[in-house]
Amino acid sequence: MAEVRSEVETGSLGLGAPQPADYPQLPHPAADPTVPVAEPQLPGEHPLKVPEDPRPEAEPDTCPLPPRRIYSAVSWRQYFDQSEDISVGPSETRDVFRVYRNGSDGPLLVLLHGGGHSALSWAVFTTAIANRVTCRVLAMDLRGHGSTQVRQSDDLSTQTMSRDVANVVRACYGEAPPPIVLVGHSMGGAIAVHTASSMLLPTTVGLVVIDVVEGSAMEMLHSMQNFLKGRPKSFESIDHAIEWSVKSGQIRNRESARVSMAIPVSDVAVEGNEEIYVDPSYVSDKPDGTPEVSIPEPEGVYSWRIDLSKAEKYWDGWFRGISNLFLGCNLPKLLLLAGVDRLDRDLTIGQMQGSSSYPFTR
Repeated sequence: MAEVRSEVETGSLGLGAPQPADYPQLPHPAADPTVPVAEPQLPGEHPLKVPEDPRPEAEPDTCPLPPRRIYSAVSWRQYFDQSEDISVGPSETRDVFRVYRNGSDGPLLVLLHGGGHSALSWAVFTTAIANRVTCRVLAMDLRGHGSTQVRQSDDLSTQTMSRDVANVVRACYGEAPPPIVLVGHSMGGAIAVHTASSMLLPTTVGLVVIDVVEGSAMEMLHSMQNFLKGRPKSFESIDHAIEWSVKSGQIRNRESARVSMAIPVSDVAVEGNEEIYVDPSYVSDKPDGTPEVSIPEPEGVYSWRIDLSKAEKYWDGWFRGISNLFLGCNLPKLLLLAGVDRLDRDLTIGQMQGSSSYPFTR
């Protein structure tokens, strides 16, 4: 008689404890180290499953660090059409002035830089004005500045520099140059006023003076020597010089600093120094309480092109009497200042008088 087994014994209905024969044949953990050992569970217990977070995963912080400002030098060729060395005077005692030109039509803007600067301080302005009006630009390195080489580089009198301006313009354009607008900043503004007042260039049709007023300029001269003594005497590289000029507030426009503070390195090897510029008007422009910028001052090979402290005997002559000279010029004229509070007594009276009025802007 055949043996009969009950369903209860076999557990086929799932009501009894499963028999060993019901388990799948799995390898023993000791025999296969790649098989994880199951955690023991209580009867009827199911493994916990953590529900997924429906919120999207937070993106990692990808905010980049602010880029480091670039203080490397750039070429003047991005701003001017050409650069020339203009010879003036007899061949045996000839002076050579560096000029930068732009444009071939329209009136001629003769640009005169401030003390300690060079013609390249007008580079950014030249690009801006050329994009707005049709004109020619002639920016020159004044005596003792930039790449200009003259016999008496320490003669910075207004009479000498005014004659230099007239001689350079005639050497470039002949005895009948195009209509001229004289534009000068700080010391260059004073030279522009003296040139126009002396009528050294008869084709002059306009005068623009930037950031120079007799009253405030004369007051500024008292602190000029202290300012010159407080600046670095040298820099280890052009990049450091550019960085100092921007961070100290001497040159507010970084692009202008990058083009106006540098000359080719080969010139340094020949001359043994570097042309780095300082603006005397910065003394009066610096806000009260502005912190000094301190950059390590190694014994560098780049030093100042001109020692302005040695030109102190000419400072008074640059600015004394220019307000009346400016008002007396029988030309369309424009005075650009940082604020109306910069006007001195003569200019304030001149602005209020209808017969002597002139455009003023800030």
